[in-house]
Amino acid sequence: MCKDCGCSITDHDHHHDHDHGHHHDHGDHHSHNHHAAHETLHHNPQLNDIKTIAVIKKILDKNDQEAQNNREHFDEHHVLAINLMSSPGSGKTALLEAMAGKAPFKFAVIEGDLETSRDADRLKAVGIFAVQIQTGSACHLDAFMVHKGLHDLAIADLDVCFIENVGNLVCPASYDVGSHLNIVLVSIPEGEDKIAKYPVMFRQADLILFTKTDLLPYFKYDMERERSEARKIKPGVDILEVNINNEVSIQRVIDWIEFKRKMRA
Repeated sequence: MCKDCGCSITDHDHHHDHDHGHHHDHGDHHSHNHHAAHETLHHNPQLNDIKTIAVIKKILDKNDQEAQNNREHFDEHHVLAINLMSSPGSGKTALLEAMAGKAPFKFAVIEGDLETSRDADRLKAVGIFAVQIQTGSACHLDAFMVHKGLHDLAIADLDVCFIENVGNLVCPASYDVGSHLNIVLVSIPEGEDKIAKYPVMFRQADLILFTKTDLLPYFKYDMERERSEARKIKPGVDILEVNINNEVSIQRVIDWIEFKRKMRA
C-alpha cells in the first residue's frame, strides 16, 4: 500500500446510510489532508510512524466495512462482482470490449481512472454500460468510490459487475472494493519479472490472465516459468492465456466467469 504517495491519507470520516432503498449523497469523500498529516513530520520520526500506521489502519478498517456493504448489496441482487486489476496498458478495457455480445451474462462496468473518461467511452461505444469514476490523484479505487458508482447502475438488470481498477500493481491489492473475485492481468510486453516483484497483487488473484500472447515471438518471455512463479505465490490459482484477436481465448475467460457465476447462484 502507498504510505507516502498521498492516496492513503484520505478523509472518509462521513456518516453513510447503507439502506439501498434510499439515495445517498456521499459528496467529495476523497479529500486529502496532506497538511494535517505532515505537521509532525520534523518532530519525533518514530512517533510520526506510529501515527501514520494508526491513520492507515483507520482508513482500511472503514474501507473494509464499506466493502462488506457493497458485497452485501451485490449479493442481494444476485450479481457477481469482479475486480479487474493490472498495470496500465495490460488490456483490461480491451478484454471487456472483446466480451461484448459474446457473454451469456448481462454485465456493466464501474471504470476507475485518475483522469478522463476514455475507457468508459470505449466500453459504451460497443454497447457496455459503464460508470466512470475519476479518482484524481488516488492510484486505486476504494470501496467508497465503488459504492458511489453503484447508484448509477441498474443493478437489478445485471448478472455481473466488473470493477475496472486504476492501472497499478501495488495499491489496488490493499483496498477491498466489495468484489467476490479478483482477476489480475499481466501482459507479455511488461516483462517476465512482474509476478515476482509484485507478489501481494498476485496473491489476491482468483484468476491470472497472461495477455497479449500474440506478442510472445517478439519478447523474451518464459511462460512456464511465470506460471510456476504465480503458483508459488498462490498455489492452485487459475491461469489463462489471452490474445485479444483470438476468440477462443476470450471465450475461455467468459466460460470461467460463467462457471463462477453459476457456482454462486
